[in-house]
Amino acid sequence: MGRKRQVSVAGVVIALGVFALQQTVLKDNNGTQVTKTNYAQSSVKSDEKVNYGSTADEHPNESLASSVLTANVVKQLGTNSVRFNGNGAFILNNNKTDLNAKVSSAPYVQLAKQDSLGRAGVANALLTKASRQYQSRDETGNSRQMQPVGWHQLSIGGNYKMLYNRGHSIGYALAGSVRGFDASEANPQNITAQTAWANQASNGNDSNTGQNYYETQVRRAQDNRKTVRYRVTPVYDGDNLVPSGSHLEAKSSDGSIEFNVFVPNVEPGVVIDYSTGYAKVAK
Repeated sequence: MGRKRQVSVAGVVIALGVFALQQTVLKDNNGTQVTKTNYAQSSVKSDEKVNYGSTADEHPNESLASSVLTANVVKQLGTNSVRFNGNGAFILNNNKTDLNAKVSSAPYVQLAKQDSLGRAGVANALLTKASRQYQSRDETGNSRQMQPVGWHQLSIGGNYKMLYNRGHSIGYALAGSVRGFDASEANPQNITAQTAWANQASNGNDSNTGQNYYETQVRRAQDNRKTVRYRVTPVYDGDNLVPSGSHLEAKSSDGSIEFNVFVPNVEPGVVIDYSTGYAKVAK
């Protein structure tokens, strides 16, 4: 257990037990207000040190969102520029990625093999209008399901009712028409135990930036016949079965869309044991 540190925000000293050193408020390239936090090294928070909020909260507060940003996780994200966007997720490297979308290729999905623990790895895709899927899973025969490693479902009430979704790396609507791609929820190379907030938010609500918020940007680009390179990396802390979050990167060939973000795999009002997947509603 690391030593508790303190953060001074607007003259108020808050004990977080993490590695946030100094915060300032600024806006990103789209004018969205974000909180800049200088992250250095981390210590794992105890339940008492994390402000879990309530299951009725719209999105995770920074205390909960940053609880999964251990030194190991930050290292895997590959940048020292990590900014909380105020709406549950983190902007990495000023939203810039090294993906190259100016390639001559048919749409594809490439999934890493599961590791020795059965965990899904990095997923790469080249997405176009042709890869987009508009039919339902039942219509295309992609309604099969599985339980990924770490799946221990929990009833949480609040906005989402149940804790876990079968979280996809490459979404069905984005690439369900790619030949040879198993877009069902039974593909262990593409599915993780993902919290309902991390998977479903925002459904068009700009104040709630889960994975769906960013996928919506990609879907709109595809609908407008743009080519998008897309990469999703589930990030695990050590041998944990449940990922700490998902690293999402996208860039279109015309440069109109680009993001590099980390969506923490957290749920307001819930304490998760990432090593096993068991969880409980916070008191």
